Amino acid sequence: MQKLDPKLHIVAATAIIVKDNKFLITKRADWEKAFPGKWTVPGGKLKFGEYKMQRVASGFPQQYNVVDWLVRKEVQEEVGLVINKPNYLCDLVFVRPDGYPVVTLSYWTHYKSGKVKLSKEMTDHAWVTLKEAKKYDLIEGIWDELRMVDKLLRTS
Repeated sequence: MQKLDPKLHIVAATAIIVKDNKFLITKRADWEKAFPGKWTVPGGKLKFGEYKMQRVASGFPQQYNVVDWLVRKEVQEEVGLVINKPNYLCDLVFVRPDGYPVVTLSYWTHYKSGKVKLSKEMTDHAWVTLKEAKKYDLIEGIWDELRMVDKLLRTS
């Protein structure tokens, strides 16, 4: 096993998508390193070089709103949908089986347009109510996040 740099983390973002009072969940492929075969919500990793940083007066390249960009990009790539502006929900850190720590930023948003078209990383999908979601083999914590969004929607 390679030696990991303790200062490095993988950054990922996920999106809980709401349409007609239901949530989109997807099933991860069995070959995925983390959570194979489990149900989750669309999302993915931030990869250096995919986003477009610009040089500023200080000389250090930077980009604003990179997580918003990442959430929209991953939703488009994984399920083929266009979403409204992502809203921050929560964050967590977990360690993958290969030892890499992952900082996951969880967002929620409303469906805007498109028809679900799964990427090769996903094998199935469902639009579910909070109650229906309990019947799926979700990654631990996903149902709690769905519940958080359900509560936000009911109080707004």
